[in-house]
Amino acid sequence: MMCGVKVPRTAQGSSTPSTIINKEEEYEVEEVQKHRTQGWRTQYLIHWKGYGDEHDQWIVESGLLHTRQVIEDYWMRYSSQNL
Repeated sequence: MMCGVKVPRTAQGSSTPSTIINKEEEYEVEEVQKHRTQGWRTQYLIHWKGYGDEHDQWIVESGLLHTRQVIEDYWMRYSSQNL
């Protein structure tokens, strides 16, 4: 799933291509790995497709565009692991 986050700071200079959507660079989310709450905001630990774990980033939910399915997949995995 593509994400509307600007260039991942830790991934700048990588050869993995981005996609231009609405004149913005977007990178593909491979997987949501964890979540946490900071104040009233939910953040997700994002693993970017084509990047190593060292490029994973905590991204606030409102900063994740076009990723609804990836987030839903994460919550399905999370709920099945925590029964």
